[in-house]
Amino acid sequence: MSAIGYGDSTRSVKAVSSVAVPGQAVAPLPVPASTFHLSAEESGEHDFYGRASNPTWREVEAALAQLEGAASALVFGSGMAAITAALRALAKPGSVVVVPADGYYQVRRYATEYLAPLGVTVREALSFEMVDAARDADVVLAETPANPTLDVVDLHALAAVCRGRGARLLVDNTTATPLGLQPLSLGADLVVASATKALSGHSDLLAGYVAGSQPELMAAIARERLLAGPILGVFEAWLLLRSLGSAGLRIDRQCHSAQALATMLRGHPAVRSVRYPGLEGDPAHDIACAQMRRFGGLVSFELADAAAVYALVERSDLLVASTSFGGIHTSVDRRARWGDPVSDGFARISLGIEDTDDLLADIGRALGPAA
Repeated sequence: MSAIGYGDSTRSVKAVSSVAVPGQAVAPLPVPASTFHLSAEESGEHDFYGRASNPTWREVEAALAQLEGAASALVFGSGMAAITAALRALAKPGSVVVVPADGYYQVRRYATEYLAPLGVTVREALSFEMVDAARDADVVLAETPANPTLDVVDLHALAAVCRGRGARLLVDNTTATPLGLQPLSLGADLVVASATKALSGHSDLLAGYVAGSQPELMAAIARERLLAGPILGVFEAWLLLRSLGSAGLRIDRQCHSAQALATMLRGHPAVRSVRYPGLEGDPAHDIACAQMRRFGGLVSFELADAAAVYALVERSDLLVASTSFGGIHTSVDRRARWGDPVSDGFARISLGIEDTDDLLADIGRALGPAA
């Protein structure tokens, strides 16, 4: 049976499985080395220095490529390191770059503060504006579902526009994960993502990656990584590799709980609005159904004000107030504090792996009576 025919938990385990060699460890081992023995031949085919390559990198990169349906992947020290490396490799002076107006705020800041002064025209577009914004762009970075609004970009339509004008399409797959969305199969040139979130899943490391199947693009990004040095530490790479094996189980529980929580929140009088692509009637639902296999572990909702969000956390026994997402603990982040263009009472919940019924009971109790 091919890996394509397996379920996601099996795919996750297979992706991190070592070759069956008698006497070899079943679990992969880290190779903590800054330098390696040189061979007599100067072929460049061997590891020689830790900023250039490492066997542990190659193992986790092979696993990420397999999960993303890519020919190869490159790991970085964080999601932002991966995204900015890809943008630096592709965005040249005089080019037009489109970035999400409703996505991760640090991407907008980087584009404005570092790309624009180099002569790159930076344009921001909301998820539903992306297709039109791409019509005169050279590089398009789409984030879907967008963080924190959870709007979904129509990747079929966006990829068609980009192909038609020769623009490069990068898709940030952090929120959906490769177990929920396969951007390369929908026409993206590259996937960029933070593995800090659901893929590593334990809130204990920073990592990012770029995945793709076009050798020239991946070579350009590998060169950028080599020269700029935004590398991933070996032990972080090993922890990520170890974590990927349980990604299918964790993400399945998170998505199941997110669907249940979104349904509950929609009917609660203290909640003014709910966004979750898996909800029927959500503005992104139809597009999400057409291109996503899972709808993700994030739910965004709006309470009356900031005080209501803080009260929710204080009354809960299970919610953790923290930023980032995708960990084993269910967390809440009030996004206006970071400058996102949302109301003071707008919050994003990242579902953990607690029992769904326990979470619903706890959050329902913390919100107050339903009627």
